[in-house]
Amino acid sequence: MFNVVSNIHWLSVLAAFVAYYLLGALWYLVLFPQPYKVSLGKAHETLQNQSALFVVGPGVCVLVSVLATALLFQALHIASYGDALGLAVVVGVGYLVANTTNIAINPNIPQPFLYSAITSSYHLVGITLTCLLLAALR
Repeated sequence: MFNVVSNIHWLSVLAAFVAYYLLGALWYLVLFPQPYKVSLGKAHETLQNQSALFVVGPGVCVLVSVLATALLFQALHIASYGDALGLAVVVGVGYLVANTTNIAINPNIPQPFLYSAITSSYHLVGITLTCLLLAALR
């Protein structure tokens, strides 16, 4: 599986990383800031998310997801947009949505299904963008 590393188109990885990462800023700071705060039980608070951890950490996680998807993309010989969308659904629903929902179901998140809906949909859109960019720039 790892013999495909040399086949990865690194410009597509960079483009996918930037798109997915910036989508996060758009998602949480512009589109859904209040519902996200509600999901965390902090509707009337200012979130303490200004440190480097909350900027760099998600970027590192997105980069790992994009790299893993690029490896799968090459190993599975994805060659069409249809196959790219299929991979996005499998990875998005099978791993990202399932894992996000599992994380949300704990006593520290008062609105787990709202949190899951917001965060899972972000990851599903992000991985779909990733797969489409990997297909477009291969």
